Amino acid sequence: MWMVIGSGMLVLLIAAMGKQKKNACKDYSITIKGSAGKDFFLSEPDIVRLLKTASKGNIKGQQKASFNLQQMENLLEENVWIKDAQLYFDNRDVLHVVVAERRPVARIFTSSGKTFYIDENEKGIPLSQNMSIKVPVFTGVPDKENRSKKDSLLIHDIRVTAEFISGNSFWASQVAQIDLAPSGGGSLEFEMVPVVGNHMVKLGSGENIQQKFNRLFIFYQQVLARSGFDKYKTIDVRFAGQVVGGRSENPKVDSVQLRKNVETLLRQIKKMESENESIKESMTQDAGLVAGPTVERPVSANDAVANHPDPKPSETTLNPKPSEETKMPKAVMKMRRQ
Repeated sequence: MWMVIGSGMLVLLIAAMGKQKKNACKDYSITIKGSAGKDFFLSEPDIVRLLKTASKGNIKGQQKASFNLQQMENLLEENVWIKDAQLYFDNRDVLHVVVAERRPVARIFTSSGKTFYIDENEKGIPLSQNMSIKVPVFTGVPDKENRSKKDSLLIHDIRVTAEFISGNSFWASQVAQIDLAPSGGGSLEFEMVPVVGNHMVKLGSGENIQQKFNRLFIFYQQVLARSGFDKYKTIDVRFAGQVVGGRSENPKVDSVQLRKNVETLLRQIKKMESENESIKESMTQDAGLVAGPTVERPVSANDAVANHPDPKPSETTLNPKPSEETKMPKAVMKMRRQ
């Protein structure tokens, strides 16, 4: 008896599935997910055009059996802005299309003038007429065909650096752009151009980028906050445990607007200090332990800059090492006249 009932239910299920396939698509619903809130690289009409191409005709009115959903998903994902596509029919014969766009993390300007985004997977994304997303800008990047073996990790370093900047509200507002400049070893190094101040920051490679920005933050906090943001022409944070400031020969007097910008920047520094203290207190209460420092150990303003003349050729100011230390170094800061 149970076998008869089971067979009957199977027959009814197959019949229902066959009827469903014969049903026509009554409507469609499109959902676009992106990283820029309500702004997207693709619009709903763009998705509809792609769907019509994939389904080889109109979407509404076609029999559901004529839709190869897997093939349509693959065709949608071939679009340069689409990371993932999911298509399915509900029990009301409505086609649901859920599209996830790729997430730009940096905008690239090459030496030849080309510009594009790269995403979190370090793949290129062309610009869109629909929107322009705010991400860290990198200039002077060699075109793909001109990159040497030393530049093989360049895009990776750009992606890591860009994600760090975007993830930090202070640096996201202070970093105007990062230029790639040739170094003595024939490779390229990052040089940061700030929004506030006329100095240039030498970052070196993308290795240990967080520690480098931590040292720069301490220098901003303990030196530039007192001396002014036009006193130094260059700030070098390439080497572990050191910040080398090169004085400007003709420091400009802060304009009214620059002073306002500096005041805003200093307020941001104080806000970050307050947030860091709150985080450390919370960690201490939760773990019952003394929380570790969130940045490299700061030094006093008097120790931060050593006022001495240019070193002799035989003297070493930066004490560079073959590779940067992975352990937390002391934040020893020196000044070099230029």
